[in-house]
Amino acid sequence: MTDVRYWVGFNKVVGVGPVKVRRLLDHFGDLEAAWNASASALAKVGLDRRAVESVLATRAATDLDAELARLDKLGIQVLTWDNPDYPTLLREVHDAPPVLYVQGQLLPRDAWAVAVVGTRRVTAYGREVTSRLAGELGRCGVTVVSGLARGVDSVAHRAALEAGGRTIAVLGSGLDVIYPPENRKLAQQITEQGALVSDYPLGTKPEASNFPARNRIISGLTLGTLITEAGLGSGALITADFALEQGREVFAVPGSILSRSSGGTNSLIQQGARLVVSIQDILEELNLTMIAEQQEAREVLPANPTEASLLEVLSAEPLHIDEIARGTNLPVAEVSATLTMMELKGMVRHAGGMQYALVRESSAEYRTSLW
Repeated sequence: MTDVRYWVGFNKVVGVGPVKVRRLLDHFGDLEAAWNASASALAKVGLDRRAVESVLATRAATDLDAELARLDKLGIQVLTWDNPDYPTLLREVHDAPPVLYVQGQLLPRDAWAVAVVGTRRVTAYGREVTSRLAGELGRCGVTVVSGLARGVDSVAHRAALEAGGRTIAVLGSGLDVIYPPENRKLAQQITEQGALVSDYPLGTKPEASNFPARNRIISGLTLGTLITEAGLGSGALITADFALEQGREVFAVPGSILSRSSGGTNSLIQQGARLVVSIQDILEELNLTMIAEQQEAREVLPANPTEASLLEVLSAEPLHIDEIARGTNLPVAEVSATLTMMELKGMVRHAGGMQYALVRESSAEYRTSLW
């Protein structure tokens, strides 16, 4: 494995992307040798004059140790092609970025991911649809990936977070340059419940030309891309194009034919995108229904022996708290406190008059699996 500093070094070189990095690796064996190579040796690999000059200029101007120290100070992890933690789905993309900067944490479960993107000028309809679908994805254990932009992206991230799910934001700038600036607090929240990701070096400004390339990472990290609201000129349609090129699914929410904000999504549906009216349309198409079922099972698993005892006594028929206490041989105070927590978790419901019942009769099979 090449020292990560040389990957970081080449990632700062303008004009050296995935194709040239692969060429350098094939020729030199590792990027350390390529970083220290002469101009003539670089030219022999097939780098044109401009690329060679760019390598030499970057090499002269860059202190790789200082660059790594800056990344470490900001808590940013560097993932490269030869790192086993590099996202599996993104690795499959033909132009996958050689370097990913990650602030927060990527987990294996993030392979169950769906991109949720759309217009920056989101309407009340688009906001409601995005919030509902992204929130439900998060609750089902599906990671929501978006671009931290104004409008649909921000709504999707917040909905996933509020649902207790995971979310990943892919930036079109360095991770030390949060854009838009009003999303700095949101970005911090994402690092605590997911990750910020970029393939741009520290200090990179959010230039307009960065965002189309950023979109290929959004789609590349996911099994499918959902466009909830987008006009015909929306950049979200670029993400849909990348998803199709990468062999990933494309989903779209229909909108009014009178709304310009839905022109793009309606057009996608005409072209063959999967029409989405509920989360089941996404889960079934991507074979993710088991994730939702497993999530539901986790919600009704007893957290301790007291909960397990209560689940043995409770049923779909309301039962008074005194009867529950007698049936479990537990103090009424302990039963009451535990039932309150179980109600908050959605395991039981208060039927009035100090009577409680199971929310799901079908959860019986899970009741004693831990105890």
